[in-house]
Amino acid sequence: MSRPFRFGVNLMTSAPADEWSAKCRRAEELGYDVILVPDHLGMPAPFPALVAAARATERPRLGTFVLNAGLWNPALLAREVATADALTGGRLELGLGTGYVRAEHDAAGLPFGTPGERVDHLRRTVEELERLLGDEEHRPRPVQRPGVPLLIGANGDRMLELTARHAAIAAFTGGRSVRGSTTGQVVPLTAEELDERVARYRELAAGRKEPAELNLLIQMVVVTEDREAAVRPVLEHVPHLTTDQVLELPIFLAGTLEEITAQVRAQRERYGFTYLVVLEPYMEAFAPVLRALRAA
Repeated sequence: MSRPFRFGVNLMTSAPADEWSAKCRRAEELGYDVILVPDHLGMPAPFPALVAAARATERPRLGTFVLNAGLWNPALLAREVATADALTGGRLELGLGTGYVRAEHDAAGLPFGTPGERVDHLRRTVEELERLLGDEEHRPRPVQRPGVPLLIGANGDRMLELTARHAAIAAFTGGRSVRGSTTGQVVPLTAEELDERVARYRELAAGRKEPAELNLLIQMVVVTEDREAAVRPVLEHVPHLTTDQVLELPIFLAGTLEEITAQVRAQRERYGFTYLVVLEPYMEAFAPVLRALRAA
């Protein structure tokens, strides 16, 4: 039996305290289960923003989506995680990834490393967090037991293996980084490529005691009578894909309310995605879809 749906929104735009609180309350009113904050320079600092979101809301979980492990020291990160979990009343979910924007590392004066080195650093970070936060003598202590749920964003085999071993939530990017890009350019995976990545994860996770929740970040939501017109602007960025292939991409939701809800249900059956996250610009547009899926 499939898990019930969960829905999150990734809040990316900084705002003064009153505006930030109002935005978080609006997400709660719309029915989102999780309020998330990314980890990019020029965007809100994740942990203070999540603590402020907790003060403004009552129900939603609060998460990083996702922290760039290369910007964090594991011991200092353990302190941040434990403190944020306490200050949010045990509502924190920790999302981690390798980072993919070289320009941010350069601006911070931190090494970027090869893809393999970044995976190695993330693995060490995950293992050290487990060691520190699993130690009853460590201070500060997180509120949640047995610990703060871990989400890992992954695509490559080594990342999928790390996710299968450690993460309560397996997040699929739905895209891959463009080789040589310093700005984090990503091209989407086709539906068939994503099939293969999810199947590979399931192979690696076959021995788990408890299955992970499968997550997908939705890049666009357009409620419209004209699906082809909605994705036309996307085509210039993916010239190797046809219109039909773009419409099949799981990260793009376009169509009538009925078409989109049917697409989301079909993707749950095909891939197992039950935890969907939308970007802040689509928070309002996705809300009717969220309500329709819950009412079904």
